[in-house]
Amino acid sequence: MNLREIQEKREADFLSPYATKSAQSKGRLKDEKKCTVRTDFQRDCDRIIHSKAFRRLMHKTQVFLNPVDDNYRTRLTHTLEVSAIGRAIARGLMLNENLEEAIALGHDLGHTPFGHAGESLLNEISSEGFSHCKQSLRVVDVLENGKGLNLTWEVRDGILNHSGKDVASTPEGKIIKFADRIAYINHDIDDAIREGLLSEKDLPEEYVSVLGRSKSRRINNMVQNIIENSMNSAEIKMSEEFFNAMMGM
Repeated sequence: MNLREIQEKREADFLSPYATKSAQSKGRLKDEKKCTVRTDFQRDCDRIIHSKAFRRLMHKTQVFLNPVDDNYRTRLTHTLEVSAIGRAIARGLMLNENLEEAIALGHDLGHTPFGHAGESLLNEISSEGFSHCKQSLRVVDVLENGKGLNLTWEVRDGILNHSGKDVASTPEGKIIKFADRIAYINHDIDDAIREGLLSEKDLPEEYVSVLGRSKSRRINNMVQNIIENSMNSAEIKMSEEFFNAMMGM
């Protein structure tokens, strides 16, 4: 039994019955020999991290364009925050952290410069429309290295369905939709406060009283709420009170 097979056995023995097991992946677009050390989802993480598209995220700003302060978020730092938040949720629910991380690392590879304004403009001028979710999938399937990264079906599904009305097929993919929103709500507020456009007292009291009065407290409370409401289930959800407060922010 090689190291990959040992890890796959650990997943089968210790992860939640609702977790997506590496050994049960639906596979890749093109068949290839398995690694003897890493699981398929671990390989996907590595492929994304070492891609040119991942490195380009550092030059794409999140909200503030061309900031003079290097403490403001970029798509790269946003991606890392989504990965960390998603990992905490996956660990709490005993789901597959490697799958969660791969989806998180790849979810915004196709995002435009200039934030969602760039996406909206491309959607207006393109005859076929534009969605950063579909473009992220196109990056990993086609554009990177001119042949794509040949990722697993589960990672590709999570990347495509991390935003909007579409829903990922795996619980790990569903986590990313929550982690993405938790990350950008809180770090957009944090950057706006740093810029002097907001102060903590400007935040709506009806939402702050539910979620928390600081960035760290809000993130911690939302992560805990998801874990408490998603335990022993294939669905990932918040309490109605927390969900409404999050959407209101």
